Amino acid sequence: MARFAWEDAVAFVAGLVAVLAPELWADATAARQPLMVLGALLALSGLYALIGAAGPSAWTTTAFAVLTFGSPWAFGFTGEGSAAWTAWLAGGAAAIVGLWTAVQTTTAEQAGSEQVNA
Repeated sequence: MARFAWEDAVAFVAGLVAVLAPELWADATAARQPLMVLGALLALSGLYALIGAAGPSAWTTTAFAVLTFGSPWAFGFTGEGSAAWTAWLAGGAAAIVGLWTAVQTTTAEQAGSEQVNA
């Protein structure tokens, strides 16, 4: 197992929050399936990254986070306060951290390939 990456933990926790939200504080019926499915995908991609398994990249995790962030508009539950805010906060936080991680990883890979070619 490699190192513990807090960025992956953020994605995992944000996914768990989205999965549990319909049961804990979001009574929205329209938000139940999108939050549970997208939250599960986000949590799984964060978990795979945490355990160091060959799985989704940081870009995949970021894509799931962006989908979670946009789900209130896509599935029509913007008027359901707690569900919408859960999607926006969990998806937004994971998207920002995921994008930052993906850009750092891409930059590090490019620098590594330039050193090999030199």
